[in-house]
Amino acid sequence: MTSTHLWVRAEERENERRVGITPEGVKTLISDGIQVTVEDSPTRIIGIDRFISAGATPTSQGTWRDAPEDAYIFGLKELPDDGTPLIHRHIFFGHAFKGQAEAPALLNRFGVGGGTLLDLEYLTDTTGRRLAAFGFWAGYVGAALSVATWAGQQVRLPLGAVSPWESKEALILDLTDRLARAGHRRPTALIIGALGRTGTGARALLEVLGIPPTGWDMAETAHGGPFPQILDHDLFLNCILASDGVPVFVPQSAITMPRRLSVIGDIACDPNSPYNPIPIYDQVTTWDTPTRQITAQPPLDVMAIDNLPSLLPLESSEDFAGQLLPLLRQLPTDPDGVWARAGATFQAHT
Repeated sequence: MTSTHLWVRAEERENERRVGITPEGVKTLISDGIQVTVEDSPTRIIGIDRFISAGATPTSQGTWRDAPEDAYIFGLKELPDDGTPLIHRHIFFGHAFKGQAEAPALLNRFGVGGGTLLDLEYLTDTTGRRLAAFGFWAGYVGAALSVATWAGQQVRLPLGAVSPWESKEALILDLTDRLARAGHRRPTALIIGALGRTGTGARALLEVLGIPPTGWDMAETAHGGPFPQILDHDLFLNCILASDGVPVFVPQSAITMPRRLSVIGDIACDPNSPYNPIPIYDQVTTWDTPTRQITAQPPLDVMAIDNLPSLLPLESSEDFAGQLLPLLRQLPTDPDGVWARAGATFQAHT
């Protein structure tokens, strides 16, 4: 019988240093009888030598295109947008099932090639609860960049290009210095989605800095709005994924209303969704330009980077890989489980 083959591709998106499996995880899968191939990558936070020492078969970057047809191609972020047919079973965050603008083209590539998307966002238990996510670190880093943006506003110094921190300790030292230069006052902050993974990460960062946030979740937003309290805080951190039924938190009219709000950290970051709850902006921001100025006076900046955890690539990779490993171990024996449910979700959208 042919063994299960997991092919870990190199990320081809700029500034993506994370990986979804550690060398220790590779060693576990191999002991389970799963064949593991790992592409070399000049940017991955964990070097290829450690994967080789764990028993993985090394290969060159981008060779997944010629991988055996029965291999599972495993990455995190999107594939190169080159229009080629996709013949394999791919595991990654596809962002293709919520009406995103890029979704039809991606799903068409699978349709033409006969492949399947097993979206990491849709690995769920029987109740629909996600089983592996980067949410905590997205919240942690998103809150950090929002605080840094606010601190810069106080001294009229826009947040410039960002790059990965060596560790979360280095991140905290950086923010402490920025806040010290901004003065003695700490910003006020409101988190929506405070009880989820992302909101928990955002709260953890803020509390380390001595910024106790206001936390809202479903109970506080169930009435559907409006939400004038958002405008009474310096920072608003959105940790709710865009989906049908999510209300608008910051409408266009908020731009000209009296407000204390000066920084929106859209950590969930889905501006191209028809359900975008912050429709005052429509494009993600980047590491080179991490904020978008909505208005200068009074200031209102939006931070909406869609690969936030990669700014703490080691911590976020190790955490996510630990959550995902038990699921990867189920790949050979999953007739009705988590991978079957992910496949059914794909079929329902094609």
